[in-house]
Amino acid sequence: MKIAFVGKGGSGKTTLAALFVRHLARTGAPVLAVDADINQHLGVALGLAEEEAAQLPAMGVRLPLIKEYLRGSNPRIASVDTMIKTTPPGAGSRLLRVAEANPVHDACARRVELDGADARLMVTGAFTEADLGVACYHSKVGAVELYLNHLVDGRDEYVVVDMTAGADSFASGLFTRFDMTFLVAEPTRRGVSVYRQYKEYARDFGVALRVVGNKVDEPDDLAFLRDEVGEDLLVTVGRSGWVRAMEKGRSAPFGELEEENRAALASLQGCADATYTRRDWERYTRQMVHFHLKNARSWGNDRTGANLASQVDPDFVLDESGRKRSPGGSRHVLDQDAMTDAV
Repeated sequence: MKIAFVGKGGSGKTTLAALFVRHLARTGAPVLAVDADINQHLGVALGLAEEEAAQLPAMGVRLPLIKEYLRGSNPRIASVDTMIKTTPPGAGSRLLRVAEANPVHDACARRVELDGADARLMVTGAFTEADLGVACYHSKVGAVELYLNHLVDGRDEYVVVDMTAGADSFASGLFTRFDMTFLVAEPTRRGVSVYRQYKEYARDFGVALRVVGNKVDEPDDLAFLRDEVGEDLLVTVGRSGWVRAMEKGRSAPFGELEEENRAALASLQGCADATYTRRDWERYTRQMVHFHLKNARSWGNDRTGANLASQVDPDFVLDESGRKRSPGGSRHVLDQDAMTDAV
């Protein structure tokens, strides 16, 4: 299952993403955590020292390796130089699985010990001084989008992504890559403003969205969130002494997290797991292709000097078996007119 945490800066989304990773890891399920926020704090939230977190291998730096591996023997991709963040898989592409060993995981993922359990962590890499004025942070997040485009994940295995704050997530098609998106909102007008934006943008793409109320301390806080977000409100989380102690460097066993907060995390897992039966791999593939063609038109063709629409394998549909072809080519993920329009 692919799960995103979004919300405005300071909402507590990184903290909740880290708590959810810890909860999942304690179940024994394979868990991969990905820090795709411009402010790289997920590693520290998972208990790493600042120095350890700073030494994690950045996916953005290893993008050439990622592209070379994923390209495989796909005849539609002439070279890695023509691969962009939205390049979809096709026949001959190498696909990724959550728990497997492969060159991408070897280069980018590191195991994090979590109080008797463990998870793997990948990070996009921080926005550095060298990037100022010459780079867009979304070029780093592009490594995550390419990774998810080639990922085949199944039931009872989890990829948890801490997304960039606010509505910046919509600067790419990455927001459509998830089975469930949890939007963390404080009980304030600013706290729910991102929810309104996200719900509006996500509606047309069938993005599953639920709200997690954070820092909910009083009945009035709960009433405010219910009035603002309605049935999208899944659970609420109060201020946590366990979290405050962890943030001060005084970590306690995860089993000592407040009972009501552990129950909230279990509700998040139940909600995410329930989306499994509603998975639509054909829609997932169509959306992947849609954003690829959109990027090809707007900048990709000019930058690479290639017709990136030709990278689309119209018979290919990503699914849990790894590869699925439409019988006789009769159920294309994209019609020829749409490909011609992208040239």
